[in-house]
Amino acid sequence: MIGVFELFKIGIGPSSSHTVGPMKAAFAFADALASTGTLDSVARVEVALYGSLAWTGKGHGTDKAAMLGLAGEVPDTIDPDNADAIVAEARNLQRLDLAGRHPIRFDAMTDIVFDGVSDTPKHPNTLAFRAYDASGALIAEERWCSIGGGFIVPEAEVGQPTPPAAASVPYPFRNARELLAMAERAGLSIADLVLANERAQRPADEVVAHLDRVVGAMMSCLDRGISTEGELPGGLMVKRRAKAIRDRLLARNDPSPHEIMDWVSLYAIAVNEENAAGGRVVTAPTNGAAGVVPATLRYYRDHTPGASREGMHVFLLTASAIGALFKMNASISGAEVGCQGEVGVACSMAAAGLAASLGATNAQIENAAEIGMEHHLGMTCDPIAGLVQVPCIERNAFGAISAVNAASLALHGDGTHIVSLDKVIVTMRETGRDMASKYKETSLGGLAVNLPEC
Repeated sequence: MIGVFELFKIGIGPSSSHTVGPMKAAFAFADALASTGTLDSVARVEVALYGSLAWTGKGHGTDKAAMLGLAGEVPDTIDPDNADAIVAEARNLQRLDLAGRHPIRFDAMTDIVFDGVSDTPKHPNTLAFRAYDASGALIAEERWCSIGGGFIVPEAEVGQPTPPAAASVPYPFRNARELLAMAERAGLSIADLVLANERAQRPADEVVAHLDRVVGAMMSCLDRGISTEGELPGGLMVKRRAKAIRDRLLARNDPSPHEIMDWVSLYAIAVNEENAAGGRVVTAPTNGAAGVVPATLRYYRDHTPGASREGMHVFLLTASAIGALFKMNASISGAEVGCQGEVGVACSMAAAGLAASLGATNAQIENAAEIGMEHHLGMTCDPIAGLVQVPCIERNAFGAISAVNAASLALHGDGTHIVSLDKVIVTMRETGRDMASKYKETSLGGLAVNLPEC
């Protein structure tokens, strides 16, 4: 069952599908070489990036992520401040310590191939690893797909039916209708139902500790973002704005009528500037959309009466249920369904979480989630230069504002509405399927190609 441990993963920016996923896949390949006793025979490793990973991989740092994973680094423990130094040393020496201990010659210019021509019928985010011995013979090969949110699967398993929820979970829901029905029968809120599922799989204190870690990581990321100045990497010369906005807000003598919108926007921008700089972030559900949930959570913590630690836990537990529904029944990958699967899903999750933390009924929570996605349907993913900067950073601010608005609208109703969450999830999936590939994280269409004309 997909829950808070799967959806909220601590890692590094700028992309969950193009940075976190490839790093995990590279680590898995190197680890398999070590566990099978093949490691010492390896003289050379080749990495091939296909589809969206090839088209936008340089802007997303996919090549760096692959090198770090091969070197034995993983997203949740690597020090973001050391990542560039590790990669720079490997490039300069043309040497890489495979699995962190077996030195091989590695030339990133030739051993990492950006193949934007070969077909990728299984998934647009496909990468392959090949290991060769000293004679040049192929001794191991793996193909992985990074399917969004830092999730990876072997290519052979892509498209296979999702196995049913584990029987050990007391409430194995597959869609919103089942989720609401189970909660009603058990007399539970959505958050309590999710918590019961989590406690069935691990000790209760472990669940609480993870929720606290996620909150802490989100708030730390946000705080770093609002205290850091400078220019973001990548060549677009995008200047960080969060600190300047914060300073102006604090310097005001009289609050403006829309000041709360300024703060929520600031929070989201701060997180996504950190993400764009390769800092430590939390997938929520992806890195490209990592600012929406923390910004809305910070709004709850700092701007709503009666906010509490327990309320933040309710927020995250509820949001994870909504994210799981999209993950199981549609996609959270911009390369599959466009940005509606990233910022759209994040908005839906945040709207539901905020509504729950403010005391909404389950029906109102489902309504908030539906509103959050309904108005992101059709949103494209067309990052300029393949960087998670324009339009991504500002788009998170709009997603967070929309989440607050969606929760408010839902709380003003009784949960009765025309379009169900399940219907909007199906619509999002079908819209993403029909969307041209140039609008799905390839930087081959939209803003990515029209910038020179602006």
